[in-house]
Amino acid sequence: MLDMKPWYQSKTVWGALIAIAAPLLGRAGLEMGGAEQAEIADALTTLAGTVGGLLALYGRLTATKGVGG
Repeated sequence: MLDMKPWYQSKTVWGALIAIAAPLLGRAGLEMGGAEQAEIADALTTLAGTVGGLLALYGRLTATKGVGG
């Protein structure tokens, strides 16, 4: 893989985390079907990407030194 992305932007990672959490939540009385799991994974991927972008922008705007090679 040549193109890399942060782990939190991966639908596979979020899907796996939700797949791990779903049975535990089921034991607690909260049932989740496959469609709900997919929707949650999509929402979390979008949210994580947005938060990551905002943090990067904040970091750049508040930086005290320039970026150089």
